[in-house]
Amino acid sequence: MATTRDYYEILGVSKNATSDELKKAYRKLALEWHPDRNKKPEANEKFKEINEAYAVLSDQNKRSQYDQFGHAPFQPGAGNGAAGQGPFTYYYSSGGNQGGMPFGGGGDYIDPFEIFEQFFGGGFSGRSAGGRRPREAYELTIEFMDAVKGTTKEIHLPRGRAGEGSVKKTIKIPAGVTTGSRIRFDEFDIVIDVRPDKKYRREGDDLIIDHAITFTQAALGAVVSVPTVDGGINIRIQPGTQPGTFIRLRGKGVPHLRGGGRGDEYVRITLSIPTHLSRRQKELLEELGKGI
Repeated sequence: MATTRDYYEILGVSKNATSDELKKAYRKLALEWHPDRNKKPEANEKFKEINEAYAVLSDQNKRSQYDQFGHAPFQPGAGNGAAGQGPFTYYYSSGGNQGGMPFGGGGDYIDPFEIFEQFFGGGFSGRSAGGRRPREAYELTIEFMDAVKGTTKEIHLPRGRAGEGSVKKTIKIPAGVTTGSRIRFDEFDIVIDVRPDKKYRREGDDLIIDHAITFTQAALGAVVSVPTVDGGINIRIQPGTQPGTFIRLRGKGVPHLRGGGRGDEYVRITLSIPTHLSRRQKELLEELGKGI
């Protein structure tokens, strides 16, 4: 059922609000009341109300009608456009006019992916060849470790029409995905975007990590613990190891997305240089330097 509340009041803007101000208010409120973030009982109705308000005010012609006549032109049975085109309605769309009746046939429509890009990156497919309905594709951002180990996510997708809310989907992300991986589900695709990790750098299915050791450990050799995606392990540093040396850990990288096995992890050795030395430590280093 359409709302009778003032559309400007719903969006919290003045009647002189610019297009950018309307869009900013819409994004903020839609994110605030989207079911993914707001679990209050009234969230779904609020979300519909926000979409309805923006659907009218973001279109100059409909905004002009609303400013003159209020809600009347947009009530069921009001026509709102060329004769015979039926009541005002607005559609979620994956881009482009899909041949429906967005905004009662006016040709413009609200793009909800401006909201969903905040959750999934906003990626979507265009019209497919032959005029068939395209498969919708959403870009989902996940954490680095979720990409390495796999995960299960619950997401909300638009039902199809603006104001109709969303439907919850549970999707399984396999281990080994990377940015750009495309996962096909029943009626939609998910395009993966992986957040970079502060510790690991990924190259294909191999991982590279920097690990600092002391001058003494590099010169004399040592056993040190280094991190892997499976937890810390001990590795042996050979005496005389130079900065920039790579140590290969077989099978400690990312699982192959297709087929068995995993990539490797490469530990790049760096030196940890002390910044504060005691007098005795300085003397020992000076003696060492004279003997080299």
